Amino acid sequence: MNDFYIDELDLTLLDRLQTDAGTSLAALAAQCGVSAPTVLRRVRRLEAAGLIERRVAILQPQRVAALLGPCLTAIVEIGLERQGDEHLRAFEARAVAEPAVQQCYRVSAGPDFVLVVTVRDMDDYHALAQRLWTEHGNVRQVKAYFSVHRTKFDTRLPLPRTKVAVDAANSAR
Repeated sequence: MNDFYIDELDLTLLDRLQTDAGTSLAALAAQCGVSAPTVLRRVRRLEAAGLIERRVAILQPQRVAALLGPCLTAIVEIGLERQGDEHLRAFEARAVAEPAVQQCYRVSAGPDFVLVVTVRDMDDYHALAQRLWTEHGNVRQVKAYFSVHRTKFDTRLPLPRTKVAVDAANSAR
């Protein structure tokens, strides 16, 4: 069994990259007190281990809306008529293939799925609803909550402050 260790430098890099993945290697190196090649090597190692899934730009919704028009965000609860694994996987596959679905969670003790969707307007929402749940007879219940104001949005995961040993087989997940 191969152990994968996360030390304080790895944790600092993960934290800084979660805050701003566009930070240059030189800036990260200066912030961490190590060389740029060390930062590059560590970041590549964290990516290879699957801890860094991808690096993205997070758009500011109000500024995008000022230029392109507003968007409508909804949190949607979906209950299926049949919950067999093949039915859950089939709905999940349709949901994750849909660009308007930003997040898809299979949940318990309530609905089967919770989706976070963003569309241009109510017409786009109705078209999405038609594609994802109206056309498919297995959707039993839909409950949508439309956002009127976003107070907080954060993509960062909480990280421990000390090194952690991780089984290499689990780190690739």
